[in-house]
Amino acid sequence: MKRILIVDDEVNIGLLLSKFLTRNGFEVNTALSGASAMELLSKETYHLVLCDFRLEDTDGREILKKIKTLYPGTGVIIITGYSDIKLAVELIKMGAYDYITKPLYPDEILNTINKAFETQVALSTPRTNINPDFNQSERSNKTGDYPEQYVIGESTASKELLKQIELISPTNYSVILTGESGTGKESIAHAIHLKSNRRDKPFIAMDCGSLTKELAGSEFFGHEKGSFTGALYTKIGHFELANGGTLFLDEVGNLSYEIQAALLRTVQERKVKRIGGNKEIDLDVRLIVATNENLQEAIQKGRFREDLYHRFNEFNILLPPLRNREGDIMIFSQNFLKFTNIELNKNVEGFSDEVIECLMTYNWPGNVRELKNVIRRATLLSESSKIQLKSIPLEISTFAKVTAIETAVDSIHLRDHKRGLKDAALEAEYETILRVLKEVNFNKTKAAQLLNIDRKTLYNKMKAINLE
Repeated sequence: MKRILIVDDEVNIGLLLSKFLTRNGFEVNTALSGASAMELLSKETYHLVLCDFRLEDTDGREILKKIKTLYPGTGVIIITGYSDIKLAVELIKMGAYDYITKPLYPDEILNTINKAFETQVALSTPRTNINPDFNQSERSNKTGDYPEQYVIGESTASKELLKQIELISPTNYSVILTGESGTGKESIAHAIHLKSNRRDKPFIAMDCGSLTKELAGSEFFGHEKGSFTGALYTKIGHFELANGGTLFLDEVGNLSYEIQAALLRTVQERKVKRIGGNKEIDLDVRLIVATNENLQEAIQKGRFREDLYHRFNEFNILLPPLRNREGDIMIFSQNFLKFTNIELNKNVEGFSDEVIECLMTYNWPGNVRELKNVIRRATLLSESSKIQLKSIPLEISTFAKVTAIETAVDSIHLRDHKRGLKDAALEAEYETILRVLKEVNFNKTKAAQLLNIDRKTLYNKMKAINLE
């Protein structure tokens, strides 16, 4: 039986709609506020939400955002007055299925609901980020619980990472993910959630680095309407939104010391109280936090609470940088290419040999995130069946060229050393040519001018040391 949630702060309208839809074969529940609606959605599965745009504690825009974030399979129909039609159209662009204008007519309501069920039949499920940054795929039975968009690397570091995910996921341990920026910490946190018993509950991600001291309390714990200037409606905090599921706190080292103290109490007692509220709400939330800095050093410098660190640190995973996962680079690249093709409606089949060499040689300071952006850009620019060198950023192709030249020069120096040739002047000349070429991005005309020699002489010197 299809389940519908009616959200309207007018009791009579909710009651009439409930009776009418029940008679037409639907299972119906009602909520008088946005807060109570979100509470019901966290406990039960609903196929459709029928929501009045104007509520006492919130509005249709906020409800829609939360539903589409936490329960993307749930359809939303907005009830609005004629004066709000332009706004209702905007909400449809944000993901609402349709809108119904007041006064309400039974036939119109039933027709709209039936159409919604014809086109949107997926059950309400918590958010599953389509984020190919992490390392999972459908290639093995061990990874069957992961979405198709995740891909597993084949490097030793990736295999060790997978073992740790498999080990920690079934538990309720709090986890600290440590790694450089761009290594896919949120994706790994989500993978842990998907492998846990909480997979059917919300996964809520929160960027602590973007929080101001004034807003942090409200974002974490929520607030009651009127609790401070500007609190026009009740707000549900991230802890409450994640209840039953997993709360991921990214860049947790950026939190102020005062917020850390408030967090400690919530983490210890597993209870939360909204700002301006009197009721304590019991929490069942698994915490996964991430940082790109050493929290133990932050403790020593007085920037992070040691007691909070130990609450988080029931298990620690260090994410390896991409430069230490050479065997994964082309696996990730092919995966990003696959989903970028879908996104752009293109059919790029792969990479030229020169591009593969560049991708494998580059040191990837931005890690997996940088690789993803490079592949997406190159796919967009590609005009052939394979991505060519001209489609990748100059700094990557230049880096590969410099690395190849440095390797060649090292080889020449080694060969000369073995032959007993110790001509310091010739060696210095080789190094000067290499330095100048780097400075001008291998523009031979400019290099010749700077070296005060003609192009032919430069070519001959480059050829002599295998740099042509």
